[in-house]
Amino acid sequence: MNEIINYFEKIPSLHRALILAGGITFFWLIETLKPLFLLKYSKWNHAGINIFFTITTIVVNFLMAFILLWTSQWATQNNIGLLPNLVAMNPWVYMIIGLLLLDLIGAYLVHFVEHKVKFLWRFHLIHHSDTWVDTTTANRHHPGESILRFIFTTLAIVLIGTPMWLVFLYQSLSVVLSQFNHANISLPVALDRWLSYIIVSPDMHKVHHHFELPYTDTNYGNIFSIWDRFFGTFSTLNRDKIVYGIDTHMELDKNNKIGNLLKIPFQKRSTFQKP
Repeated sequence: MNEIINYFEKIPSLHRALILAGGITFFWLIETLKPLFLLKYSKWNHAGINIFFTITTIVVNFLMAFILLWTSQWATQNNIGLLPNLVAMNPWVYMIIGLLLLDLIGAYLVHFVEHKVKFLWRFHLIHHSDTWVDTTTANRHHPGESILRFIFTTLAIVLIGTPMWLVFLYQSLSVVLSQFNHANISLPVALDRWLSYIIVSPDMHKVHHHFELPYTDTNYGNIFSIWDRFFGTFSTLNRDKIVYGIDTHMELDKNNKIGNLLKIPFQKRSTFQKP
């Protein structure tokens, strides 16, 4: 455990970038060799669009990283939040509790709110507009959504009292698990089902990307599946019934132009509504 703490306390930015790039490369190769769906698209052009949004997310987080560092330092030094009261417990249990709570506030809660608040949904819709979901879709977030998710992560640090090493560990796991559950890969059905009792599996998350309700408003989790099961937002759907996209924005030409995707939250259109 000390090795994990020491590594993530001082993890170089290069290593964090390699985790992100390595995850995309790994799952890209797997989904190319054995895809779940034979998507009719230019994989490279599609990746270019989603990598653009990956870069904007990196820029947003880099520009505001000092806020996370200051908030974590302030919370831990002043014993703010839950975790400072648990430092005496087994370090592995401490870590798991911290990761669960960060995932609850920094992923599940913000995701749930984005689906329920119409103005925020306009930004999150860009993620759902992808009709060819693969591992690069994991980081397809409008810059406005990236800012919102950053705010919720900061809120989580304050409420939980999270040390920075645990934040970096959480973010690294979040990136890789998101790339995993978005990847266009096919696991044995039984294995995927058992995984979904612990983490968000590919089949579980792809239900969330089905183009219409009620499935769009289910399976909000990112790392752990416990929160969807606990709050009653867990659902299943057979793989062969899944249709990617969102029913209010199914125009392929518009959903594959970066300029239009950036403008979607601010467009006035009669069909623009919460799905």
